[in-house]
Amino acid sequence: MRFIFSYILVLLVAISSIAQSDTQVSERAFLIGENEEHFELLVTEHSEQLLNVCNNSMDKAYDAWVNLLKDLEGFAEDRNFDLKGTKIWINVFWNTDGSIRNIVYYPKPNSKNMDFSLLSSFLADFVASYQFALTNDKPFSHYGSASFPTFYSFAQEK
Repeated sequence: MRFIFSYILVLLVAISSIAQSDTQVSERAFLIGENEEHFELLVTEHSEQLLNVCNNSMDKAYDAWVNLLKDLEGFAEDRNFDLKGTKIWINVFWNTDGSIRNIVYYPKPNSKNMDFSLLSSFLADFVASYQFALTNDKPFSHYGSASFPTFYSFAQEK
């Protein structure tokens, strides 16, 4: 009887562990280092870069990136989420239809101190509702920097 109880307990722990790892993999936004296997998979599957999607036009890629950051900032304002002082390195992974698959980020040393689990949750909400203006025949990505509030100018305004 003791053997059966121990076996059931081990089985429940294993199932719980599998469920937790599936939850982590399905997270749409997370800190770099939280889920390295999933991050590495994203990098491999999204090898096409935003610059390539923009026909190697730095101006077009810059404008697309700035638009995304401004939309993110607007989303924060709509949700009453304070991004001011947040400075992050950010990887955005897009599906072919322009929807975002994942955002992976890491705070810069000079970023404001905050509960980054709240930022991850906020970014996951953004991912779920955002549609990028560009599409591509392959999934694509961009690694960049973001500081809020945004103070960017668009290439056509230069």
